[in-house]
Amino acid sequence: MDKLFYSISEVAAMLGESVTLVRYWSDRFNRFIKPSRTKKGNRQFTREDIEVLKRIHHLVKVQGMTLDGAEKSLRTETSSTDRSVKVLESLRRIREQLDEIRKSL
Repeated sequence: MDKLFYSISEVAAMLGESVTLVRYWSDRFNRFIKPSRTKKGNRQFTREDIEVLKRIHHLVKVQGMTLDGAEKSLRTETSSTDRSVKVLESLRRIREQLDEIRKSL
């Protein structure tokens, strides 16, 4: 994957699914997948969108989750990731403060 944007047919081929299913998932999970649109209105997916679609594919097709279950799992992962980012940012600020203290000694 070295392009910035991928068409819906390219994404469908990557997942081994139909364009219709990818379009449905894109609409159903619009909180997590935000494809841009061409002037014609065609969806253009980023690498991040594709990773989310792969995760949905795994949850639904491999693990057998319902769409609601997959959405709940994605929400949990997202909130967990958000917490991790906040913790890392706090640790970075603390480290900067400790470096300042050390320099002043």
